[in-house]
Amino acid sequence: TLLLFTMKSLSIGNIKLKNNLFLSPMVDVTDLPYRLICRRSGAGMAYTEMINIGAILHENKKTQNMLKTNSEDKPSGVQVTAPNVKDFEQVTSYLRDFDIVDINCGCPSTRIMDNASGSYLLKTPLKIAKYIKVLKNSGYSTTAKIRLGFKKNNVLRVAQLVEKAGADALTLHARMSHDSYKIPADWKWIAEVKKKIGIPVIGNGDVDSGKKASEMLDCADGVMIARAAIGDPLIFSRIQQYLRTGKEREKQLDLKGNLQLFIDYLELARKHDVVDLPRIKSLGGYFLSGFEGAAKARGEFMQLRTFDDMKGFVQKLL
Repeated sequence: TLLLFTMKSLSIGNIKLKNNLFLSPMVDVTDLPYRLICRRSGAGMAYTEMINIGAILHENKKTQNMLKTNSEDKPSGVQVTAPNVKDFEQVTSYLRDFDIVDINCGCPSTRIMDNASGSYLLKTPLKIAKYIKVLKNSGYSTTAKIRLGFKKNNVLRVAQLVEKAGADALTLHARMSHDSYKIPADWKWIAEVKKKIGIPVIGNGDVDSGKKASEMLDCADGVMIARAAIGDPLIFSRIQQYLRTGKEREKQLDLKGNLQLFIDYLELARKHDVVDLPRIKSLGGYFLSGFEGAAKARGEFMQLRTFDDMKGFVQKLL
């Protein structure tokens, strides 16, 4: 039965993905270079980090960097959020570089919720439906990423409204808005949503191995990987191998491969003019782990001041 699952393809609207493994949008992580190294490692779909529509409309440099994409970043996806329908009406002309627009209705950050965006939107699902209609009327394949609820679990109602509004797929992170990662994701709700709606359902929450990805695909059409892909883009390759063979490859075996991908990330960041030293240090903390002397290496890496020093340091580890 494992072989039946081998990399089912999945379509979002009229866009066919090469497989059903998704890199989750993650703030301060999923810039263009990070998406590219994950795609090269086997992710079939990847989105920008969440971008507030207000920032897109102001056209500042940081936001324009977040919106960078290229021909390898395909199908391309942008994730946005905003408190008002008006914001969505104004932004449609700014997103033409992207094949798919995802609406973030799940971010639990207080700053985002204070702006009545992210998971705050789960309180007003009819507003989410309006956002979807605006994007669909502008010709975009449209998806929404939700949690189980804001203060109360209303996931079945939200999912049905998302489908009725015309969305092409739904991603469910199976936690409540305020749940910490210490509380396990409750996958039974992914299965319940899948029974209730006809559009593809992508499951998200706690997948960090081939076995767990395979279990998620028992109840969902696709699987979205978030934290487990930070510092480990080759998780996508390991999941693919598991789905093909039923055998789990040890993460340890990918240490060098992941470090090489971190060097690729650095080179891509320079090539696409999105070098961000604090971000590189933060990512370095994830890549420089799992080997003897890793803590010392991380400490030294954090002291480095220039891009070239950082790249040279990682190259020496290989």
